[in-house]
Amino acid sequence: MILALVALFVGLRLYSVLGERTGHEQTFVKASEPDAPLERRMPEEAAGAGSAFDDAGNNYLPLAGPGVRALLAADPGFDVARFLEGAEQAYRMILEAFWKGDLEAVKPFVDGNVYDAFAGAVEAREAQGLSLDNRLINIDQSLIAAANLDKTIAEVTVRFEADIAAITRNEAGDVVAGSMSDAVQTRDRWTFRRDIASSDPNWILVETDEEE
Repeated sequence: MILALVALFVGLRLYSVLGERTGHEQTFVKASEPDAPLERRMPEEAAGAGSAFDDAGNNYLPLAGPGVRALLAADPGFDVARFLEGAEQAYRMILEAFWKGDLEAVKPFVDGNVYDAFAGAVEAREAQGLSLDNRLINIDQSLIAAANLDKTIAEVTVRFEADIAAITRNEAGDVVAGSMSDAVQTRDRWTFRRDIASSDPNWILVETDEEE
């Protein structure tokens, strides 16, 4: 089923290939230059880390509130606004890297088993002579949909609403699916994990899913 989706719509939904949870702790790699393509500044680096927020600010869904508050209590350096800013950067950059088939760029950002599934989907796409010409037009909204703290392991799920224009081309460059003039609204949930007892402030993508 996954390979069939890859053949037709592989560029539209990253959740089709990044669906596994694992326990491997890799980290996002922070870029040293401000214009680096995969920059990932985390909450601990922000001025005013640990700042407060409320439901009215649309930073999290009500059901996520207890988990977010537990995370803030355990890790006062956690800053929701900066976390969501970084999550949006990761969402954009990982999608674009996947569409290009740039696996080395994606590897530091995802769990090992997730990466293997990701690589398999890219290989299947290339074996069929397909390439993607996709654009992330806009991220309309990002907010925390769920948060959980199990001892020192934090997991935060972010719900993204975005507009994506997707085109799949064959080896001749002809369009076989999609349209650049008709962006599709997507709703995805990405889950990030971090050991808050670690001195490393970075998070890793461990799961993606589509919201119906």
